[in-house]
Amino acid sequence: MNKIPMTSEGYAALDAELKRLKQVERPRIIQAIAEARAHGDLSENAEYHAAKEAQGMNEARVAELEDKLGRADVIDISKLAGDTITFGATVKIVDEDTDEEKVYRIVGDMEADVKSGKISISSPIARALIGKKAGDSVEVAAPGGARGYEILEIRF
Repeated sequence: MNKIPMTSEGYAALDAELKRLKQVERPRIIQAIAEARAHGDLSENAEYHAAKEAQGMNEARVAELEDKLGRADVIDISKLAGDTITFGATVKIVDEDTDEEKVYRIVGDMEADVKSGKISISSPIARALIGKKAGDSVEVAAPGGARGYEILEIRF
């Protein structure tokens, strides 16, 4: 059974989603199925089929979240320190071609969100950064070609 690294915030967010799916969505869907059944013939009942499909999608997501949370390896970032980049580090980098600065936090796959600056530990840029120090340069294979970055700062 492979452990899935994640931050405590990521674990809490997934746990909150699981609780919402079980305590809010599941009863709502069951009620929708009951109402659709009351309309009669199920073979031509679009509401019934839509509710059953929603139930299937909800239960699949519940199973996925239960699996991920069961295999979670929660890493307490507040106890991390050092001068090399590891899981949980917040890294400030600069693109060597455009001088554009970016700040990324390396998190688990399930909690990654590039728009909020969280990148997955398995992403190409995170894999290139792991083990490096401030001042190092890294080259990342990107879809548009290789990109060079210089590491400016590492925070935990």
